[in-house]
Amino acid sequence: MSLQATTWQTVGPYFRIGLEYLNTTELAPAGTPGEPVTVVGKVLDGNGKPISDALIEIWQADASGEYGGIVSNPADGAATAFSGFGRIPTDDDGRFSFSTIKPGPVAGPAGTMQSPHLAIRLMMRGLLRGLTTRMYFPSEAVDSDPILELVPATRRATLMATVTPGSPSTLQWNIEMQGERETVFFDC
Repeated sequence: MSLQATTWQTVGPYFRIGLEYLNTTELAPAGTPGEPVTVVGKVLDGNGKPISDALIEIWQADASGEYGGIVSNPADGAATAFSGFGRIPTDDDGRFSFSTIKPGPVAGPAGTMQSPHLAIRLMMRGLLRGLTTRMYFPSEAVDSDPILELVPATRRATLMATVTPGSPSTLQWNIEMQGERETVFFDC
């Protein structure tokens, strides 16, 4: 008797059905210390067409560069739970949007500091394993970020959000799966 290999099954598209109750588009509850920001964007395929069934997971530090836990509001001393985690599906036009606070710099390898960033995990139909990337904030000292230094200078722009004209607290950042402006994904 021998076992025969079966065909591979792709992931999804079940995110809206099976995970909808876990979606979190507001990462920072009211009263969380830090600069509020809204991030908007699209997930696009290699032809620039929207991907309607992607799921984005975000993990981030708080405004002081710490991951998860309880933070105190300096205005009134009240404690707020801030997990730094969110899960956002794309809509029919490949769009996503979430609100959070700008994270602080976090400790990096060998005592270095990493620039404020969001850690992003992307899952969608056709991917057997999720993809990992980062989103960096504009107007930050990213020149010395030890992780960003691993990325060729010509590709770093794919990891940088931009300020939306007329709305300084809204950042634009697209995830492009292939093509000339393909987002940098990390092997981790």
